[in-house]
Amino acid sequence: MARKLMQFTRIEQKMPEKRTAQTRAKDFGEIYAGFAPEQAATQASRCSQCGIPFCQVHCPLQNNIPDWLKLTAEGRLEEAYTISSATNTFPEICGRICPQDRLCEGNCVIEKGFNSVTIGSVEKYITETAFENGWVKAPKPERELGLSIGIVGAGPAGLAAAEMLRRRGYEIHVYDRYDRVGGLLIYGIPNFKLDKQVVLRRWKLLEEGGIKFHLGVDIGRDVTIEELRQRHEAVLIATGVYQSREIKVPGVGLQGVEKALDFLTVSDRLNLGDALSDEMQARFSAKGKNVVVVGGGDTAMDCVRTSIRQGAASVTCLYRRNRQNMPGSQREVANATEEGVTFEWLSNPEAFLGNEKVEAVRAVRMRLGAPDPSGRQSPVVVEGSQFTLKADLVIKALGFDPEDLPVLFECPDLVTTRWGTLKTDIRTFMTSVDGVFAAGDIVRGASLVVWAIRDGRDAAEQIDRYVRNRITAAEQSAAAS
Repeated sequence: MARKLMQFTRIEQKMPEKRTAQTRAKDFGEIYAGFAPEQAATQASRCSQCGIPFCQVHCPLQNNIPDWLKLTAEGRLEEAYTISSATNTFPEICGRICPQDRLCEGNCVIEKGFNSVTIGSVEKYITETAFENGWVKAPKPERELGLSIGIVGAGPAGLAAAEMLRRRGYEIHVYDRYDRVGGLLIYGIPNFKLDKQVVLRRWKLLEEGGIKFHLGVDIGRDVTIEELRQRHEAVLIATGVYQSREIKVPGVGLQGVEKALDFLTVSDRLNLGDALSDEMQARFSAKGKNVVVVGGGDTAMDCVRTSIRQGAASVTCLYRRNRQNMPGSQREVANATEEGVTFEWLSNPEAFLGNEKVEAVRAVRMRLGAPDPSGRQSPVVVEGSQFTLKADLVIKALGFDPEDLPVLFECPDLVTTRWGTLKTDIRTFMTSVDGVFAAGDIVRGASLVVWAIRDGRDAAEQIDRYVRNRITAAEQSAAAS
């Protein structure tokens, strides 16, 4: 019997059980438990089934959220998974790391008076149930086309495109410079947000579907874009953006001033069981240190929370704007605060102090002034407000820019924008090089995983169309001659 919906006036919002801050700060396990079946059905029944589903409108993937909430409330979980996975290649990942408070849940129509439906937790529950029951299948096509596509980058955009194109019958070859599949999913996001077994499980499934991964391959050194063009019908560049933004202040070159991605990668490798040198472990360990993280995005939150788990003596986050204007998830800020992180809002570093090794950060207070071109208020220095924080480890989490791909890939014909991202046709995703497409952060700039998945899926559609049009044109030309 169908469970009644629109129960938000009767049933309160309830998240899955969250481990206490004291307990979870001691390890890298995920902090939320999964829903039990009855809990998931009950929370899904709070959906108002509104006429205009703003949760879906504000989801980059346009996930049909009301329908799979309804099916979950009714206990029809296999159907719920079918609907969920129809628009999302990796719902088990989005259910864990999407900033739902800024996207679907933040725009739920019942949010104002009754707190939103716990969409992300229900999405995670649906997909984990699907894996347990064997409903998640490897991407095997009905027939092979005998055509191959090369994909550069094994992050979310590249994997989403690979999965879609494989289902359509293409032979897929994915090239990546790292030793594991996943990109930032594997080496940029901590286990407490995304257990690496979730990523490794999906990697195995993609391999079972026939997708071939070539790891440890540097484009430009081991193989050129032109060689890939000769091997494949089309090439997709989905490298993401990995070049850390720098801060120009005195002392930035001191020992102990590190990049966020380097810090997170070492932590993730250790959690994966990799053997690293004692020197590397000591350099990137926060144990017993006074840690200062500069930045206010999700990467900064990953760094402060990782530092807590490594046993830092103190962890402080410096951000030049206030909490309301920070780009990261408010849920992540709340979790970090619970775990013992100190936030110095409206503060910016002026210098890193020390002789050879960093010993302190001199910072200055800020106030919000006139809006900048993006509409956000620009931070302005408050004269005479300097203060000093003790620091044995400073982590720069200021965002990421693209690497110089035309030089790195030895492909000068690749045209870039003034931001260094690859320039593509907005409709076809094709770059300035015929048959070479691009998607994800390398086009969009540093963004969310969910947007990378969307871009990868859209690019796959255009690649399929391009290849089929070429084949049709060749056949017509042969017939005419």
